[in-house]
Amino acid sequence: MQIQLFQMAETIGYMITWTTYGTWLQGDRRRFVKNGKIHPPNKLLYDANKQKLSKNPVKLSKNHRQEAANAIIEKAKELNQKIYALSVFSNHVHIVAEYIPKPIGMVVTHYKNAAQVALRRMGLIGRVWTKGFDKRYCFEEKVLQKKIDYVNAHSTNT
Repeated sequence: MQIQLFQMAETIGYMITWTTYGTWLQGDRRRFVKNGKIHPPNKLLYDANKQKLSKNPVKLSKNHRQEAANAIIEKAKELNQKIYALSVFSNHVHIVAEYIPKPIGMVVTHYKNAAQVALRRMGLIGRVWTKGFDKRYCFEEKVLQKKIDYVNAHSTNT
């Protein structure tokens, strides 16, 4: 009897994305991600989610975006994590980072909290981010580079 051993691919990095409160709801015409899958627009779902909002959607100004980016970069230094690409938009954040041996949810929480604290210092109060985040793991250099290129190509469209 021959036993086959499978080597698991090593995670070399990941792209994480999260949105500002109320700006990219499930059902959105731009499509939306849930459980790692991209879903088509659904007006009824979008309208139902919009009615559930407890406050107005949060859009970040240019100054807010820069301050949030600075806070994320500082937090990455504390976590000893290299950021390959970062874009803070008015309604969402993209980060492509190297893998570190910490749960990805914990890493995202650190980044969201650091940015939220910086935004509060600027006078932005209340909830800023939606719950959760999207994650895309990278196991190959070419996939990681595609994520970096994507974020960098879209960073001027904030």
